[in-house]
Amino acid sequence: MAEPLPRHLLIPFAGRGSPACRAALPTLRLPNLEALLSRLSLAEADTQDESTRSPPHERALARALGISAPDGCIPWAALEARQSGIAEPGDREGWGLVSLCNWQVGIDDVVLGDPAAIEIDAAESAALLAAAHPFFEEDGIALHPSPTPGRWLARAHIFEGLATASIDRAVGHPISQWSPLAHAARPLRRLQNEMQMLLYTQRVNDDRAARGVPPINSFWLSGTGALEAGLPLADTAPPAVSDALRVAALRDDGLGWAEAWQALDASSIATLLADYTAGADVTLTLCGDRTAQRYAVQQRGLVGWARSLFDRPRAASVLEAL
Repeated sequence: MAEPLPRHLLIPFAGRGSPACRAALPTLRLPNLEALLSRLSLAEADTQDESTRSPPHERALARALGISAPDGCIPWAALEARQSGIAEPGDREGWGLVSLCNWQVGIDDVVLGDPAAIEIDAAESAALLAAAHPFFEEDGIALHPSPTPGRWLARAHIFEGLATASIDRAVGHPISQWSPLAHAARPLRRLQNEMQMLLYTQRVNDDRAARGVPPINSFWLSGTGALEAGLPLADTAPPAVSDALRVAALRDDGLGWAEAWQALDASSIATLLADYTAGADVTLTLCGDRTAQRYAVQQRGLVGWARSLFDRPRAASVLEAL
């Protein structure tokens, strides 16, 4: 008989320290999560403060894929370029993700809006890529489209070792708090200024204004770094990553976050619990602002098994610790 397949679910923003989401914690009723946690054991915890450029869910995913990298240098762009066939397996040059976005200009600061919410289509993305290409090329940066409209893959030596903040860290915060400060980033800041002027003149933004959607007025750089040559990505299947909580968490929509958690508990968590009951080797990774906790199947004695039936962990307590 074949061995049951392992199943790994990774949940970003499972815990959130922003005011409204934190206030919503005591209202959560997550019976499937509590039942699953009572059957699994904490196998690994990664805790750092909230100043890290790479949030816990990105660190946990990189670890699951067998990628080791300094903070802010998890090479997501290089990985996507290799997987899509743009980069050769032996390619050691740096890559970065260029995400078009809306910078929200306030009285005191400029705040990064979520690039996932700009409502850009493939035609708009291609038109802006064509306009931006010469400016990036002047700085030795080669641009490539990606399957996601509004996100481009950029290749250049400058991206090797350049630490950049994840979009999931920077959204909703002042640009100055998370922009790269390294000397190597100076040409990128100049390029960003040039792109702001270029985007202001683009027909795409005129059409967006007519549709009543925010203008695309800048870009955010993230996922920088080089992928090790011959890196054997994890032998097991990569985790399934749920984005169900992301939007509400980034907006600090406590009610929406709680509702998304309830729906997640009734769907993906319930499925993982059923897989465990059927004998699968399941893993659950819960990630918050500071911590990623990985829960896995581990052998327990009779006493531990009996205790798990009656001493279920409270979901709110577990999530608050993230």
